[in-house]
Amino acid sequence: MVKSRVEEECPRQVSCADLIVLAAREAVEVSGGPRIRVPLGRRDSTTASGSETADASLPSADTGVHDALRLFNKLGMTTEEAVAIMGAHTLGVTHCLNIMNRLYGPLGDKTSNMNPEFELALKVICPESITAIQNASFVFNDPSAFIFDNWYYRNTMAGHGILKIDAELPLNPETAAYVEQFAAHREDFFQAFGSAFVKLSYAGVLTGNNGVVRSMCNFVEF
Repeated sequence: MVKSRVEEECPRQVSCADLIVLAAREAVEVSGGPRIRVPLGRRDSTTASGSETADASLPSADTGVHDALRLFNKLGMTTEEAVAIMGAHTLGVTHCLNIMNRLYGPLGDKTSNMNPEFELALKVICPESITAIQNASFVFNDPSAFIFDNWYYRNTMAGHGILKIDAELPLNPETAAYVEQFAAHREDFFQAFGSAFVKLSYAGVLTGNNGVVRSMCNFVEF
């Protein structure tokens, strides 16, 4: 819908890759987050990639702080920016299947930073017998899951981190100070998040004569 309207006004000028970044930027701002200035000029790929390829580029639900920092550092982010980009967890939900190991796995899969009452509440929503068919079950990432704010960091400090990395951030010596800073100062979080967002939007982009500008995002063009 959006792409077709853009093509009517500016045929073959705005890539699908740019539209995805702009849509993400708008989602952040509309939900109460910062206005982020993003560079444009990305080109679209001439090959098709399935959702499995995209998922493989993302940290898994069981990723801890060390591996996440290494991943984001490779994208040019500082540790502060890496902690800030994790603040995107302030929006949305986590599916129950993604926290089964954390709730019911071996003791080594758990971290000590989980409030007992919060753990019980999660287990009520996400029982151990859950199946793939029941993956519609989810928990909100924080009490203000539709608002982009700094509650994520306050929750992690209170033992309400849902994923493994959420729980580890306030405990790790490399990241703890930034968690405290962002929990106390929303504008510091917004500024660091904006910088991290731009760096993330650079990852693996095609520019110049590489790639194409597709007229339809769901079809490969040469």
